[in-house]
Amino acid sequence: MATFVRPPAVAGHFYTANPDRLRSEVLEFTAHAGEKVAALGCIVPHAGYMYSGHVAGAVYGTLQLPSRFVILCPNHTGEGQPLSIMSQGRWQTPLGDVEIDHELADAVMQRFPAFREDHQAQKYEHALEVQLPFLQVLAPQFTFVPITVGVGRYEYLHGLGEALGQTLADTADRVLIISSSDMNHYESDSITREKDRRAIDRILTLDPAGLQEVLTREHSTMCGYGPTIAMLVAATMLGATSAELVKYATSGDISGDRDSVVGYAGIIVK
Repeated sequence: MATFVRPPAVAGHFYTANPDRLRSEVLEFTAHAGEKVAALGCIVPHAGYMYSGHVAGAVYGTLQLPSRFVILCPNHTGEGQPLSIMSQGRWQTPLGDVEIDHELADAVMQRFPAFREDHQAQKYEHALEVQLPFLQVLAPQFTFVPITVGVGRYEYLHGLGEALGQTLADTADRVLIISSSDMNHYESDSITREKDRRAIDRILTLDPAGLQEVLTREHSTMCGYGPTIAMLVAATMLGATSAELVKYATSGDISGDRDSVVGYAGIIVK
């Protein structure tokens, strides 16, 4: 049976397709002079590198990165299954191929039967793909589990987080859970910062239920809240006691347009 290969969908659009330039940009975004820290989870944005690469890079540059990752992202396209996972194959970027961690993916699926093996949900999705070049530069030879979260009910998200926490608790290697998410979308810079601050406050207190409550009350459009809730539940089960906002920005900081922006938060959970 042929190995499934997921080709890059947004190279040349969300980030450069030139491998030398891509590597140089990642190194510039992730330059960090301080001591690196170990973490159980993190939140990183997934817009084009021009807008949010500096925020994602601030997180990745701060972390002691392991060689195994679970990467959760939202489903922007609506394609495929609501809760999808890929357990076999590899992904390509301009920097080369990355293998899916089939052993870890199989273990997660056994813990959470609601998952469906699905390639379609990730075929055109950018939110996970844009994370890979950062890891390829900083953590060579890594493997990962790609998960797409297209559901919003808290019980499903909490259950997913519990399954991840249980699986990783039984895993000898250190695994970092990455939640790929942008924050509030397409409101003014001032409103977006206010809404994002309230959401970030809940994340920093490791309160996944409170995060969903704030997002609902404020009509905030954080696109990766599902992955973030699952990550927070799992990280707390694994012993997380604190979270830190590494960097926050909006698209208006780059474009100069303050009337309609997207917020970006880089957070580590440890």
